[in-house]
Amino acid sequence: MQILLADDDANTINLVSKYLINWRYEVVTARNGLEAIDIIEGSNPPPLIVLDWLMPVMDGIEVIKQVRKKEFSTPPYIILFTIRDEKQAIIEGLDAGANDYVTKPFDKDEFHARIRVGERFVELQNTLAQRIFELQEAMVQINTLRGILPICSFCHKIRNDQESWERIEKYITDHSEARFSHGICPECAEKHYPQFLKKT
Repeated sequence: MQILLADDDANTINLVSKYLINWRYEVVTARNGLEAIDIIEGSNPPPLIVLDWLMPVMDGIEVIKQVRKKEFSTPPYIILFTIRDEKQAIIEGLDAGANDYVTKPFDKDEFHARIRVGERFVELQNTLAQRIFELQEAMVQINTLRGILPICSFCHKIRNDQESWERIEKYITDHSEARFSHGICPECAEKHYPQFLKKT
């Protein structure tokens, strides 16, 4: 999983990057809030962000507010990283839209545990988004079958969305999970194969 690490302190960037890489994460770094915003708004935004509060140009709180205004198919999980540990600061960070909060100096094992929580959240969010997509696709199929289907009065072929005619069983197979097995009804058996019917 890719993680964006945004911090203006080079020592923090180097130390935290080393930990994250050892834990097998892909790390992208930014040295200020504007760089972080550019990465988040890029074509491949990281799903998990570790964001320092105090940075030049744009601080972490402002970055969070900007991110939360935007629409993402799966919004990023944001961990706010700062030396401020007073209760009011924690409340301010969470109210701005942070998912979690880590104070400096940090405990390595606790930090790793919080990263894993974020990773599980992102994976769950992605799974949910996939399920929603699958349900939407299923509803499209259901709505197609519920609509009015033009059918030939003689051969019983159906006119499809491409304005061509095809057998009804092919149309239903292509637009649903139904599958056909063929048999002969009593009326057709009597009409086409009377020699095989027992006379009573």
